[in-house]
Formats: sequence, structure tokens, C-alpha cells
Amino acid sequence: MTRTADWQALDAAHYLHPFTDHQALARKGTRVITRAEGVYLWDSEGRRILDGMSGLWCVALGYGRRELAEAAYRQMLKLPYYNSFFQCANPPAIELAAKLAEVAPPQFKRSFFSSSGSESNDTLVRLVRRYWELRGQPQRRVIISRWNGYHGSTMAGASLGGMKAMHAQGGLPIPGIVHIGQPYWFECGGELTAEEFGLQAARELEQKILELGPENVAAFIGEPVQGAGGVIIPPTTYWPEIQRIVDRYGILLASDEVICGFGRTGQWFGCEHYGTRPDFMTLAKAITSGYVPLGALMVSDRVADVLIAEGGEFAHGYTYSGHPAAAAVALANLEIMQRERVIERVRDTLTPYWATRWAELGDHPLVGEARSLGLFGALELVPRKPSRTFFPERGSVGTRARDLAIGNGLVMRAVWDTLIVAPPLVIRESEIDELVEKARLTLDQLRDALHRDGLV
Repeated sequence: MTRTADWQALDAAHYLHPFTDHQALARKGTRVITRAEGVYLWDSEGRRILDGMSGLWCVALGYGRRELAEAAYRQMLKLPYYNSFFQCANPPAIELAAKLAEVAPPQFKRSFFSSSGSESNDTLVRLVRRYWELRGQPQRRVIISRWNGYHGSTMAGASLGGMKAMHAQGGLPIPGIVHIGQPYWFECGGELTAEEFGLQAARELEQKILELGPENVAAFIGEPVQGAGGVIIPPTTYWPEIQRIVDRYGILLASDEVICGFGRTGQWFGCEHYGTRPDFMTLAKAITSGYVPLGALMVSDRVADVLIAEGGEFAHGYTYSGHPAAAAVALANLEIMQRERVIERVRDTLTPYWATRWAELGDHPLVGEARSLGLFGALELVPRKPSRTFFPERGSVGTRARDLAIGNGLVMRAVWDTLIVAPPLVIRESEIDELVEKARLTLDQLRDALHRDGLV
């Protein structure tokens, strides 16, 4: 057996993967990634692959940044771990909380640390409900989210999310969480313009609030751009209307910035791109560029002040809240972003170039829409243009395209029949060219295969 085959056998025997059909994976054999540098990965067979997904949305600064590894190493030699219980803290966690307050919108000065976005959204549920208890409105427990949104895989996180396949396993959602439609114009907009549809989609929130009773609704949570749902970029009218509605009914607003945060949209946070004023921001992924696990929940002053002044002990926390090595890596990561002006380069240089090159794929006969924002990109695969229709057995064509892309040395993710990308924020223009060229080659190969099968 080859080294790869040995690893694949061990994987099939012992490793349970996330979001995986394990029987199918065992038949195919897992792809073993062995090293990475910049925007590229190498597998165990020596193939070089351009990582169009930044790992899982997270490797903002690319692979091989020695400064991040050295930050972890230095901290592990000094203080590898201590907890934040029992009235204790550590310098990296304290300094990271201060750094986040520096780069966040002005209403945020405090952070609660976790190990992931999922854990941070669990914390969000606890804090939202605790806030309303302290305000003398304990009946305000309902949190509204969106179908096809993603907020993690824990019980509360998966409940907040609107992924019906996740809800079908394990008795989700938990009580007190309800969902409204998503601002997905390509699928749901019908004959409306994008701007008209954005208002209609946002007003579903108001309808749901009135249905439940405003006195019972605690908060609304949403991703500025729905990442895992298929890079759903809302119409420009959507988020201003959401802000108007939560303001009108006095409801807390939570911005899940796990994917959008730290430069993906060309701003530090997605809420800044859309001009919303959230009470909470969920953070993870790019906060460390994925080098070590870390999550955070930023809490606005109007919520934190009540919790601190009136709440007494907050009976919640994690073993790894404020982990010193993770905090040290996050600090180094954010300092690099500031020093190298990474976010400004995304906004001023890369976004215009990316938008132009990505839009060129919209002329392909299989592409019904090529949309982008910041360094997000999505391609809607359709059997016929210009109609916004989908293939029969929705999802099968996207999977074929994903596998063809890997064969061409490019990671693209398939969400049903939508191909999505979110490359590292340090990608160069020449690497954008390579990504687009490999995506077009993939589309051409897919068109030929679908033609042979009589699907186009």
C-alpha cells in the first residue's frame, strides 16, 4: 500500500468527519492534505491545489505565516494554558479584548471568549435571554433567524441556523427559536427587482414579530452575507429595513460575523459594510486566520452595562475561554492585518479586480448569475439562461463541478448547484487570474459532461 492508501485506511477505520456520508467516503478514499503555503495546498500525492475557500472561510492571511506560529510557540513556553474562572485572566486574553474594542464599531467594548463560532452563538442565546430577564421582561425569549442561515453545529447554534437537514437530526430546533425566509433573490425573488425583493424579505421579520407578539421577541440574528447557505448577498434594501424593524420594536440585533468578519467584505466587519448597528457580534475563523481555534462574542455597551450592573454572576463559561495561546495568535493576526493594511488592500485593490474577473464567468452558458462582494464569489449553475431555474435532482450538478474543480487544482465549494469561493485575503491578482481560469475550465468540462448526459 502507498502512504496515501495507509492514511485512507486508517481514516475509514477511525475518523468520523463533519458533514460526511462515511460509507461513500470510505469507498472513494479521503483526500489527505499534507502541507500548505500562501494560497496553495498540497495533498499526499504531491498535487498542488489553489485553496479558493481559505480552508473553511478562515485562513485570511494565507498559509505559512511564521509570525503566527511563533506567537503560539512563545506563549506556550511562557504560559500554555490557564483558565478565566476564579477571578483570573492572562495578558494575551486581556490585550486581545482591548484590540477587538479598538477595531470594532464604537458600541462594542467587551468580548466573551470561546473556542468557536458555534460556542459563541450558544453564549449569545444565554446572554440575550439573561438581558431580558434583568430588564424585567423574562417572557422575551424568542430569537428569530433565517432559513438556510448557518450559526454553528451545537444544539443552540444549529437551532439558530436554518439548515433543515440539520434540524432533521437530533430533535432541533430547541424551543424559542423560529425562522423567516432568506434574502435570496435568485431563487425567491420571482418577478420582483432585487431592491423590491429585499424590502419584501426584510418585512417577513416584521410579520413574524407581530405574529409572535413584540413583547415575546428577544432578538434577530443574521449573517451579513449568508456564507454556508451559498454566498447569499442580500439586496441593498434588505439590511436598512431590518435595522428599521428591530429599532421599531426594541429588539436586539445580532450580527454573525464568523465568516464576514475581519476583512472579507472589505471592511473589518460585515455590519459596517451594510451600515447596521448590532448589539452582538459573533466572531471566529479569521480572528486567528484559522491557525488555532478561537471564538468570541462581542457585546454592546447597552447590553453589557445591564449585565454588569444588575446581573451578578453570569453562570456560563468554557474551559478554554480566553486561552492564552489562542489569544496570542489572534493578537499577532490582527496586528499583521493592521500593519500590512490587509483590509484596505481588499477594499481598494482586490475587490474591484476580483469583481471584474469573477463577473466574466457570468457569460458561460451554465452560469445563471455570477455574484460577488468583497472576496466572496458565487456561480449559480442553471440548465438554461436567462431563466432562474435549477437542474433536476438539485445538488448533483454542483457536486460534479466541485469534483472537476479539484481535478483542475482548485478548491470550490458546492452548495446545492451553487459554486462558491472565498479565497485568502492575501491572494494576488495573478492568483485571482489562475482561480478564474481554473473555474472556467471546470465549467467547460461540466458543460461537456452534461451535454453527453443529455442534461443541457
